[in-house]
Order: sequence, then structure tokens, then C-alpha cells
Amino acid sequence: MFRRRQDPPSPPPASEEPSLPNRPSPRSPSEAIKPTVAPPPPEKPERRRGGLLATISGFLTLGVVLALGALIGLTLLNRQASEPGPLSADKVVVIPSRSGTSEIASILAREGVIEHPTLFEMSARFGGKGPLKHGEYMFKAHASVKDTIETLTNGRQVQHAITFPEGLTSEQIVARLGENDILSGEIAETPPEGSLLPDTYKFERGATRQQILNLMRSKQREVLNQIWQRRSPEVPVKTPAEMVTLASIVEKETGRADERPRVAGVFVNRLQKRMKLQSDPTIVYGLVGGRGTLGRGIMRSEIERATPYNTYVIEGLPPGPIANPGRAALEAVANPSRTKDLFFVADGTGGHAFADTLEGHQRNVTRWRQVERSRQQSQPADPGAVDKVDPNTAEPNAGQPSGQPGATPGRASAYAPGSNSAFALDGATDGGAGGPRPKAFDASEGTRLDPLRNKTYDLGSPKTVPALRNP
Repeated sequence: MFRRRQDPPSPPPASEEPSLPNRPSPRSPSEAIKPTVAPPPPEKPERRRGGLLATISGFLTLGVVLALGALIGLTLLNRQASEPGPLSADKVVVIPSRSGTSEIASILAREGVIEHPTLFEMSARFGGKGPLKHGEYMFKAHASVKDTIETLTNGRQVQHAITFPEGLTSEQIVARLGENDILSGEIAETPPEGSLLPDTYKFERGATRQQILNLMRSKQREVLNQIWQRRSPEVPVKTPAEMVTLASIVEKETGRADERPRVAGVFVNRLQKRMKLQSDPTIVYGLVGGRGTLGRGIMRSEIERATPYNTYVIEGLPPGPIANPGRAALEAVANPSRTKDLFFVADGTGGHAFADTLEGHQRNVTRWRQVERSRQQSQPADPGAVDKVDPNTAEPNAGQPSGQPGATPGRASAYAPGSNSAFALDGATDGGAGGPRPKAFDASEGTRLDPLRNKTYDLGSPKTVPALRNP
């Protein structure tokens, strides 16, 4: 078999050279020591952002811009809100209840407290001070918007005060509450006598009269409980109610704080000796009740008129208080002075002269008559005045000059020898012989110590009386 002869491969064309591996071209020694150029970095692959990521980034950028703008705005707002306001003097402004921020801004602008209501509204809404409160507020002169907002958010309203002097009856206290035009509301009923504590009470506009009464009753119970716990065991009162009753008599008998324990001691001594108290204010209360004052002297027929409160007729304490005693009178009854005194009479200064015997008491009465005579002589005569004589009284206008209503009367009561009377004005003759008996009346009635005449009475200041001058 014949094989086909293979021809040798033909040489490559002249133009084509055999492919040889890349070999570096020979370089000169100087070129060999030169650094070679680094190849360029590879191109980064193109990445496409997602839509959500771009949105979030945009919002963040916008938020930063807005925050910076808000910060700059708040800084400018705070600077303007801290500038002095237009108010030239302190002023009280009432903000009605349920007033919105815009309404409050309008009220303050109308009252001259602020100048720019819009600035006030923005500061109130974005200042972070809390809600604005209604009420009655005092704004200082040149108060800034910031100060004004702070006043309204703190809620420190104007405090009003009403004072009830010791010795007022419950009916008189209710009447005084009714005269106050800042308080509101009606009073359901007059509280029981002696259940209220006289004092100065503070309140805000909008408070009701009943709230003040409730507060007075609560304070009286609290004070009475404290004083009852530390009373002297020698005091002849069995219950707190009896202590209030005796304290009300002491309160009406003297307007001097330093005399209360001694006056209380006189009544305690008489109770222990089973003597009638014979206190003029009990006569008055038995006649007029809660009105508290007659407006005139007590007549002889009234001294002897039997009423549940007339201690010239009844023995021991009356059935209840004749007024609302204060803390000092309650303290005086709980811890009275240790004294043997059984009598006292006016000394012409608003106070009293005390005695433990009838003879000493009669000397004090004589001195009081001299004081009264000198006082009457020093009063200028009124040609148009006419003496008014009541046939039931022992003397015409005793202790009060003719034509001079409101002149200073003394503490006086009817007295007849042998009657154990505690308090006498004139050394009267024997009542059994039909002799004249002196007229009696309340010690403070008509004087500057009378709490019904002095509505500005300050319980925080001491009670002072003029020095006694020798007639």
C-alpha cells in the first residue's frame, strides 16, 4: 500500500515573523536606574443610587437646614421677647377664664402690657413655658414679653385680704362677706355662733364667700382643739363648747389683749363661787341676737328682763356663745390669770380697774365717775341738742354726753349692794329702797375699739389705748 508523501510545511511569509515572548528591550544603564511610571488606576465601576436612599438623604439635608433656620429664628424671637415692654407703671389685669392665647394677647395689648400681640403669641406657643392661666395678675412696669408669659404660667395671682375682728357675731361676719365685691357667690346659711375664727384671710379673685366661711370654720375647729388640749385643769368648763361661750364673753368685755387673762380670771372666780356672771354683752345678745349691738345704752328694765342669755338673771354660762372669740380670748379662758378679783369697772382708757373686794370696787367706780364727769365737761355745748331721757334708765345718757353719739362710754353694769354684781358704774343706792340704778352698756360700743366701726382693724398690730389723765 502506498502512503501519500506529506510535503514539508511552507515557511511563513516574509512579512510575518514568528511570535516570540515579550522581552524587555535592552536599556542603557542610565535608563535602568530611572523609576518606571506606575500604571494608571483601574476605573471605578459606576454605581447607581437607589431612590429611597436619595429621598432619605434629601430629607436629612432639609431637616438640618430647617433646624438651623429655626434656631436662628428662636434666638431672634427670644431677644425681642426679652426687651422691656411699654408699660410705664405696675398694673393689675384680669384674664377671664377659658381665654385662648390670642384672646390673652389682645387683652394685654389693650391694657398696654405688650406692644406686639403676634410676638407674644409666638413666644407663648414656642417658648415651652407651659399653658397660660387665667386670673388676676400684677404686671411690673416695663415687663418684657418673656416676663409677662412667666407671670401667666406661674399662676401667682393677686392676693386679696379680708379681716374679721374678734368679737363679731356670725351674722355680722356674713354681712361683711356680702359687702366684699371681689368675692362671689351666695352663703347658704349663717353659721352657728362661735363657730368661726376671726382673723385675716387671703384669697384670689373668683373665690366664693362660702369658701371663706368654710375656711373660718375649719380654722376654728383646729385652734379650739389645740387650746382645749392644753387648758388648765382648774378652769370650770366641761366641754370645748363651754370654753367658746366663756371666751366670747371675755372677748366682748375688753378690747385689750393684756386684760383678757385677768378678765377671764374674774369670770372663773365667780363661776367657782357660784356667783352670777352679770355681763352686759350677754344682755345685749339676749335682746338683739346676731345683730350684736343695741346702738344705745341698756335700760334698767332690760337688765332685769329674763332671756336665756341674760347673766344677770340666769346662773352660770348662757346656752351658747354671744360672738366669735379670737385665739387670744380662747387662750385666756383656757389659762386665766391666777387672781382673787371678782369685780372690774371701766377706767376711762378703754381698759378696766379690778378689785377683789366690794370696797375696792366702789373706789374704782368713784374714780370712773370723776373721769366721766370731766369728759362731759370738756365737750362743747351744742345749743341745738336736747337731752333724751328714757324713763326706764337710771340716768339720762349715762356715759355718753348729750348730742354726742359715739362718745367713749365706759364698761358699766347695774349694781345694788348685796347683789354680787361684778361690774358697777355708779355707787348706786339700795335697789330695794327704790333708789336709782346706773345704766349699763358695752365697753367697746361706740369707741375706736369697737370692731363694728373700724373695718380696717389690723389683727397683726397691738391694740393700744391712750394714757389715763387725772381729772
